[in-house]
Amino acid sequence: MKRVLLTGGTGFIGRHAIAPLLERGFEVHALSRSRGTGSAADLVDWHEVNLQDSEATEAVVREIRASHLLHFAWYAEHGKFWDAPENLDWVAASLRLVRSFHASGGRRVVVAGTCAEYDWSADCCCAATPLRPATLYGVSKNALREVVEDYARLSGMSFGWGRVFFAYGPGEQPLRVVASAAQALVAGELVAISQGSQVRDFLYVEDLAAAFAILLESKLEGSVDIGSGVGVPLRDILLRLQEVANRHDLIRFGGAPPRTEPARIVADVRRLSDELGWRPTYSLDEGLERTLNWWRQWV
Repeated sequence: MKRVLLTGGTGFIGRHAIAPLLERGFEVHALSRSRGTGSAADLVDWHEVNLQDSEATEAVVREIRASHLLHFAWYAEHGKFWDAPENLDWVAASLRLVRSFHASGGRRVVVAGTCAEYDWSADCCCAATPLRPATLYGVSKNALREVVEDYARLSGMSFGWGRVFFAYGPGEQPLRVVASAAQALVAGELVAISQGSQVRDFLYVEDLAAAFAILLESKLEGSVDIGSGVGVPLRDILLRLQEVANRHDLIRFGGAPPRTEPARIVADVRRLSDELGWRPTYSLDEGLERTLNWWRQWV
């Protein structure tokens, strides 16, 4: 039986991973501080546990005896997570989790990494881009990858690492750029933004979650970028968002002070497409429309 231990199942990505995991025949056991909601969540076995509690986590992992582990949980408070000391807590908790998973007979572990592991000082990203994170968050994720990858090799586990780029969609934290702009457009409020010249790789969250489900079921070893592979200036993203919202008078480019940011961050999706056969289901416009429709329920 394919039994997956899912962490972060109520989080932005994790909640969307439940449906594709079920579709692929996984029996899903989610570790979370609270129970998820929705039709897919009703088909999940929820285990309320704080992953920072090592004894409680070890006990529930031993009880479930999963064959697969999909680990999303991490500290992700918007604007604070980049250099928060909580990153160190999550490195420690993640290592304990993986070790308990292996001790309970686990066979394959997949962990969510980040594009912040890369060097952003030049054009990012390609196979030649060095791993040179500039934040504690990126350093912590990269360090976790190094340790777990070597531990998996020594212990005989299969290991996959998915580097997440820029996800958007239903359930995103409201202060993030696409979510905040979508809320404002739905409410008829002004959106103040910089000139928006920075190029980013945005991927609809359901496509991102589906890619992780495919990665988990596969035998691919090592790291893979998970993004669209297409770079779009932030300005164009917001212009398309207002077009979909049919509001053409609310975005003010240059209305926010410029920030020092990397010019271009785009995923290298060759492993994702060539080795896993993954393709996004939703176009950018379709994803933005679904995002706006979701926010219309709450604004």
